[in-house]
Amino acid sequence: MADAAPFDGFSPAAIQFMADLAANNDRAWFQPRKAEFEALVKQPMEALMGSLGERFAARGIPLRADPRRSPFRIYRDTRFSRDKSPYKTHLGASFPWIGDASGDAALPAGLPDPGPHASGGYFNFEPGEMYSGGGMWMPARPRIDAFRRAVRDDPDRVLAFLEEPTFVATFGGARSHQALKRIPSGYPADHPWADLLRWKDVVFGRRLSDAEVCSPDLPDLLADGYATAVPVFRFLASLG
Repeated sequence: MADAAPFDGFSPAAIQFMADLAANNDRAWFQPRKAEFEALVKQPMEALMGSLGERFAARGIPLRADPRRSPFRIYRDTRFSRDKSPYKTHLGASFPWIGDASGDAALPAGLPDPGPHASGGYFNFEPGEMYSGGGMWMPARPRIDAFRRAVRDDPDRVLAFLEEPTFVATFGGARSHQALKRIPSGYPADHPWADLLRWKDVVFGRRLSDAEVCSPDLPDLLADGYATAVPVFRFLASLG
């Protein structure tokens, strides 16, 4: 496979293209501009993933960023949605955790992606909503139950990961994008960390400026951030 193109930063024109797409979300507008989308947004995203994958490998960060597998498609699945807008107004990319729960050893190459609900990182390219983050987004019931048991039985261990100072300084700590209204059955309502028992997932993130996403230094910025989150990823991986 030919070497991936270097990442030189997204352009202001790429940001403007996505803003224009949000205002003109239909095939009649997009199809004549598909080549423009690919040149401005899709190809730089692939280049970013290639550069980021190199940084992850060089630093021993067990996340996989791949130019072909990491970026999501721009096309929406409208089959079961009332919103029939054909395109997403953002372009995202994911990089799954590929290490084990006890060290940095990567899992064997060629394994399928664990899927969007496993532990991993995420980059979002969207006007006004540029950010990098990760965690364990809306996991299957056994994994979030394992997290709740860890909170119930060994909260000091959980907090040692989620409140690690360098991680918190980078991402502002962890949170849930959505929480239960009540403590789930089987868990003590008077637990000192009862709010964590209501979490449906464990995520984190930080906003990025347009200047940061337009900089050729973006891969290093992202890799620096994810290096601080490695213990959190490893803890989440330990939940099974």
